[in-house]
Amino acid sequence: MSGPYDLVIRSRRAVLPDGERPAAVAVRSGRIAAVTERDAPLAAVEEVDLGDLALLPGLVDGHVHVNEPGRTEWEGFATATRAAAAGGVTTIVDMPLNALPPTVTADALAVKRSAAADACVVDVGFWGGAIPGNLAELRSLHEAGVYGFKCFASPSGVEEFPELDEPGMRAAMREIASFGGLLIVHAEDPGHLSDPAGPGYPEFLASRPPGSERAAIARVARLSAETGCRAHIVHLSDAGSLPLLAEWRGRGARLSAETCPHYLTLTAEDVPEGGTEFKCCPPIRDAGNRERLWRGLADGGIACVVSDHSPCVPELKKGGFDTAWGGISSLELGLPVVWSAARTRGHDLADVVRWMAAGPAELTGLTAKGSIAPGRDADLVAFAADRRFVVDPDALRQRHPLTPYAGRELTGVVQNVWLRGAPAGRGRLLRRDT
Repeated sequence: MSGPYDLVIRSRRAVLPDGERPAAVAVRSGRIAAVTERDAPLAAVEEVDLGDLALLPGLVDGHVHVNEPGRTEWEGFATATRAAAAGGVTTIVDMPLNALPPTVTADALAVKRSAAADACVVDVGFWGGAIPGNLAELRSLHEAGVYGFKCFASPSGVEEFPELDEPGMRAAMREIASFGGLLIVHAEDPGHLSDPAGPGYPEFLASRPPGSERAAIARVARLSAETGCRAHIVHLSDAGSLPLLAEWRGRGARLSAETCPHYLTLTAEDVPEGGTEFKCCPPIRDAGNRERLWRGLADGGIACVVSDHSPCVPELKKGGFDTAWGGISSLELGLPVVWSAARTRGHDLADVVRWMAAGPAELTGLTAKGSIAPGRDADLVAFAADRRFVVDPDALRQRHPLTPYAGRELTGVVQNVWLRGAPAGRGRLLRRDT
């Protein structure tokens, strides 16, 4: 095509697939048309020079509980996607549970898509669910465009989304393998879980030991090898499971794993008495475990970092750790939380982009997302990588100002966000085949 580009963005710190360097990114019709030298002469309708601000690809968060419809008072598409954009996240993939109805049939997916229509500031895709009794629905959900299927190995916390036992998981994996799909698993084994012996965090932590994750992961891995189904472990908190994952990959299991900002930055020792904003499942573990998770990221044993943004109304966070809702809201803060901790461990922005943009995009098959390269969507983020700020919960865009990061000083501020070359604000609903 001839004529000027729609937009050219120049930066001395563009984070590209081959690393960070000065570059100019040219956009036409919502796609990246060219990536060239920073000072290259390029005619454009609009030009932006970021100077020393970093230019990142829009992040992809593949683990977000939006909860609309049905529990919109917990979080909704308008508030969740505003929070995403503020945090440099230009694509989210919504989890199938906590909304009513859960996304376990094609009809339920249509209800979810209707609720999201015209409400989203960033692009939104959807996971389907695999629960007892919906085996016959999985193929139609796949054909309707979900990116894969979420299941639980233990109770999910909501009665309308029961867990799969081993025969149910095997049957689901056989069916999903038959059409080349993906199963993502909340991996805690119910036989290793117990009711907390008291309201404090130590009792809660003891009730969900590392062995619960290892036992569930071993089951998923064995069934993956047996059925040929690609499987992914969500929100890995136990670093001791990493050798198990590596072993089963070596035995032919098509197995990957993600972790979350809270497991990489918070520790059990950090949790204050009564601080139920720190409660999540599986739980935040000790400082030594945290550092082993970082090593798993560095060596590729963990594929990506996603938020597991799991909000609720403030009333459900009241009480002790034995009764409060388990979920951490961090959609807006994930990038500065991870970057603040990564830079102190010798990692660079290219590492963070690999974990939080390219990795989730590759996992889900979002081939137009996740990197600054010709042909990709022009989802771009201007990031002040050295600017510090203190987390003010009341300034967050999520529906409720609940966060374990309140009052923490973080490094890295999102300055501007483009979605397909325009200011974020008009998100699309995505399908797996588009």
